[in-house]
Amino acid sequence: MTAIHYTVEAADLHAHLFKITLTVPQPAAQQTVSLPVWIPGSYLVREFSKNLQNLSAKQGRRSLPTQQQDKCSWTIACKSDQPLVLSYEVYAFDNSVRTAWLDSQRGFFNGTSLCLRVHGQEHAPHQLQLTPVKNQPAWQAATGLTPIKTDKKGFGLYQAAHYDELVDSPVELGAFWSGSFNACGVPHRFVVAGALPSFDGDRLLADTQKICEAAIHFWHGSGKAAGKKAPHQNYLFMLNAVHDGYGGLEHRNSTALICKRDDLPRHNGLSASHSKPEGYTTLLGLISHEYFHTWNVKQLRPDAFARYDYSQENYTQLLWFFEGFTSYYDDILLRRAGLIDDATYIELLGKTIAQVQQTPGRHVQSVAQASLDAWVKYYRQDENTANATVSYYTKGSLVALCLDLTLRREFKTERHTLDTVMRGLWKRCKAGPMCEQDLLDELRVVTGRSWAGEIEHWAHSTQELPLRELLTAHGIQVQAETSGMAQRLGLRASEAAGSVQVKVVLRGSAAEAAGLAAGDEWLGLDVGPKGQGGSWRLSKLDELPALLGKERQLTALVSRDKRLLRLPLTVPAQASHWLLRVPKDRTANQWPAV
Repeated sequence: MTAIHYTVEAADLHAHLFKITLTVPQPAAQQTVSLPVWIPGSYLVREFSKNLQNLSAKQGRRSLPTQQQDKCSWTIACKSDQPLVLSYEVYAFDNSVRTAWLDSQRGFFNGTSLCLRVHGQEHAPHQLQLTPVKNQPAWQAATGLTPIKTDKKGFGLYQAAHYDELVDSPVELGAFWSGSFNACGVPHRFVVAGALPSFDGDRLLADTQKICEAAIHFWHGSGKAAGKKAPHQNYLFMLNAVHDGYGGLEHRNSTALICKRDDLPRHNGLSASHSKPEGYTTLLGLISHEYFHTWNVKQLRPDAFARYDYSQENYTQLLWFFEGFTSYYDDILLRRAGLIDDATYIELLGKTIAQVQQTPGRHVQSVAQASLDAWVKYYRQDENTANATVSYYTKGSLVALCLDLTLRREFKTERHTLDTVMRGLWKRCKAGPMCEQDLLDELRVVTGRSWAGEIEHWAHSTQELPLRELLTAHGIQVQAETSGMAQRLGLRASEAAGSVQVKVVLRGSAAEAAGLAAGDEWLGLDVGPKGQGGSWRLSKLDELPALLGKERQLTALVSRDKRLLRLPLTVPAQASHWLLRVPKDRTANQWPAV
């Protein structure tokens, strides 16, 4: 079958316009094309067609009318024995991993933002021609697609087996840094845009290699042939370093990442923020997370994703497994790769537990429901999100923790762990679609008993997880530590230029009882029930203990819609969160290193 062919040109860097020429060698008489409304891995209808403009169609020298059918699809009446050529532009000015970007410094795109789907020919071979960028001699191109005929800078012709592969292979353009390594014999490349001259690429490559090898060994064993069993023959990391940003999106043999420029390692051996080396650890955790997705969500995936429907939402209740379990293993693999120690891992775990425990929405929505609602809640967060839903990333990772620790406590063998269950699912589902029953069946095979009760309790209800009991059983000390003033009051605020801006008021909190609301500017306070402790300007929440002394009652002076309000507020005596510690003499077992 003749290939569908796309030529992509960075047409105008300052106008942020890509020009695309799509050639359909054997079109239908009434050929429909459409642009996806979402990108797999990011569960929100983003309406990519809003950025498409100047669509025209030709056969030979004859121009053809394009009839728009709906928000994202067009039909062209044409001859079926002559190639159909479509030309259009796409505005690209979203500096994220999800869509497309183009300016004088860098270009990037996902196929879901640029490549119209030719209906009826999705399974045909697809080709992508990347043209060199005019007046940018230092620019290169990088993509996970298979090169057919390319130059040394990566421009030229690439091949995809079908439309799904084409749009699951993003493209990076620019004068980026590039390095490579082998992990278990599999070639890997890392390209970084926006890094400072002091960026230590060798350290990033060495640490990423350890992560990749740990992941490959996790899924395919420690033998020499492990790399040959991996689902990818090569892999590409694309990292965009910016002043402030974080995120990633997985693809079949590549990933697009974004991080703070200051979190990259420097030649002096530290991240730029010397006092906050955890920034680099966060980046390594992101790399680990997206790479683990190569197996868990890109191959082993929800049965609802067996075939993507790019025209609408694709619903599943299993994001708690695919995102949550991946979130559990991203830090675990850092530990097993020797990039963090037990104490650092437990500290990271403690932060995850705190995030969930400080989310009132966990009492409202199960993590399975949160998966189904991702399209309208997780990716559309507002001031009420924490009160109405729970993250399938964080709580899902704690479901994985409970499952792993329960297995280890009950059976006390290396075989009876979540690791074994995950590898069993890989084989059971033949690295393809799976449903929740597959997980339950594999658990029964490994343990000889039903786990339906635990999964129902942990994933499908709003009951609390048995975290303290399980952590204690594995030698982790769980202590209470006094929380800061924001948690005591039950709000989240930003503090800048001497102003306290209320962003979120948590359900059932003292702040809610007082009548504080998102958007309020907390200007000051009168101390005591009658203000006998004086009136004070407030610039930071942490100033409250000093201003109040032993007093717990105050009147908050708040600005809301240009009105000044006085809101009586009683500060709770105290609030605490968990502090996890690893005793020096801990010998309960080898988790999490094994």
